Amino acid sequence: MLPMSLADACLVRMSELHAKSVVSTLDRDFLIYRKCRRLKIPPLAPFV
Repeated sequence: MLPMSLADACLVRMSELHAKSVVSTLDRDFLIYRKCRRLKIPPLAPFV
């Protein structure tokens, strides 16, 4: 398991600040991140 990058951490934090946010990503690892430690972040990605 790799540590979270600064860019991914910023996206997670912004999704916590804006409740209806959707994150556009090409990174499959982003599916494991959670906002507020338990809620999935809805991705806009080609692999979903």
